[in-house]
Amino acid sequence: MHSWLLLLLPLHALASTTQLRGVPSELAARYSPSRKGSGDVWSCLDGSKTIEWSAVNDDFCDCPDGSDEPGTSACPNSQFYCVNEGHIGSFITSTRVNDGLCEPECCDGSDEAPGVCKNICKEVGEAYRERVNAERKLRKTGSKIRSTYTAFAQKEKKRIEQELAQTEQEIVVREKEVTRLKDLVQRTESLSAAALEARRESPLYQSLITHVTALKSLRREYEKHLEREKALGDILDNLRTGYNPNYQDMAVLEAVRGWEALAGLPHINDVAKDDTAAEGSDNQPDQEEEEAVDDDLWTASELEYQLDELLEDSDYDSLLIEHDKHVGAPASPTSILYNLSAYIPDSLVPQWEALRDQIVTVLAAFGLAKTSPDISADVSRLQKSLSDAEHSLGLTRKERDEKEKELNRLFDPEWYGSEGEWKKLDGTCLEKEVGDYIYEVCLFDEARQKPTKGGSTFSLGRFESWNNAAGVEKGSSEYYGRQRYTRGAKCWNGPQRSVTLAMSCGTENAVLSVSEPEKCEYEFKVTSPALCLPLSAAEQGGISVGKKEEL
Repeated sequence: MHSWLLLLLPLHALASTTQLRGVPSELAARYSPSRKGSGDVWSCLDGSKTIEWSAVNDDFCDCPDGSDEPGTSACPNSQFYCVNEGHIGSFITSTRVNDGLCEPECCDGSDEAPGVCKNICKEVGEAYRERVNAERKLRKTGSKIRSTYTAFAQKEKKRIEQELAQTEQEIVVREKEVTRLKDLVQRTESLSAAALEARRESPLYQSLITHVTALKSLRREYEKHLEREKALGDILDNLRTGYNPNYQDMAVLEAVRGWEALAGLPHINDVAKDDTAAEGSDNQPDQEEEEAVDDDLWTASELEYQLDELLEDSDYDSLLIEHDKHVGAPASPTSILYNLSAYIPDSLVPQWEALRDQIVTVLAAFGLAKTSPDISADVSRLQKSLSDAEHSLGLTRKERDEKEKELNRLFDPEWYGSEGEWKKLDGTCLEKEVGDYIYEVCLFDEARQKPTKGGSTFSLGRFESWNNAAGVEKGSSEYYGRQRYTRGAKCWNGPQRSVTLAMSCGTENAVLSVSEPEKCEYEFKVTSPALCLPLSAAEQGGISVGKKEEL
């Protein structure tokens, strides 16, 4: 447009062609006055008020939303836009306008009066573009490494699924084996129980049980007599200490004298007399001799302390079986048939037992064998096989549960990420030596503090979670930007140690620095390719200069 044509335009139209100070280009069209009567007016951006056009940027706040003062500090709720030609435009709060300070967000100095701040946007823009290009290059390299991590996760998924399928098949086989062995044990135990019941009918066992019953009955009567003797003794003791000898009641006197003689007590009237004589008598040998006991008989102490154990704790069935083993059964034509089952594979036992029974039946028909062999050895062997099979089944089930847990965590955002990018680094240990210590973190496991000059290693905590701060979305870059390790060794006179990993994109998995912002609360700055996301299409296209950035 030729400059002379501007003279032909009305003043309000001329005003609208000039961009107001502090207004971004996308809002410039809304800062155009309207003609009303003989003057120009303008409406606040929220439509709440209409003011004179001359009141815009007059350093007095007229609009409730502060939109009439985009280029001054009059409205505290307004924002000032810095064009920053050669760099990126940005907003600052209006309170920072015309405060005499050169704001770094306004590299063109437009927030202050002309001449106060130098326009350095060219230099700032060049430095910014170099930094962004370096970051883009870093992300591009790191994202390639990250892609190998995600490919590893896919391979791990296939591996775990294959192993899980094999484990499930193994569990089915082991469950069948356990069921088979349980059936064998039950059938063998039923035969063993029948044989044991037959032995219980023997005269020796019946006589043993009769004697045990008699002993228990005698013990019951003996305990009754002990209780009555104790009660009678208490009565006589009370009579001895409480009777009056002056009454000369001969019946009472004879009862007291008789009790003293039986219990070995001194006469009650002589107890307090002649202590010296009593002391002398203490040195005399005891004239009363303990009744001699035959060597084969139990003493009173043994009866008191060992009889109950003998009667209550003895397993007479086991004693009967041990008796059979001690005596020894004569060899029979069928003994080798029953013992042979201990030397053949378990899978062939049912077929062998069927054949064995047929052979024994034929031998028994000719009077050459008995059909009631001792099968306790078979029971013990089968029970051990069953126990081993159940143990193996339990281990296999535990292995399956571990694989299922590993598979579920593989693409869980709270563990290895939605793409599984962190699985490759599970258990990877990173170290950083600082002063007299080496600080180590094994990802998803534990962080430690190890002295370089000898001493104890302290746990700084075990993996707890990613960034679980309020407002942080799971799976976002901010979420994976921090890792928490808690419940470490307790500090002296302080809290339990803990670590926060502040993580960022890098071409290497490394600890850059270690700090202790609070007592026993550490922060590791860590880089990892797992955080290097691929560049978007807009980012690959380059950096756009002059677009606004809201701060």
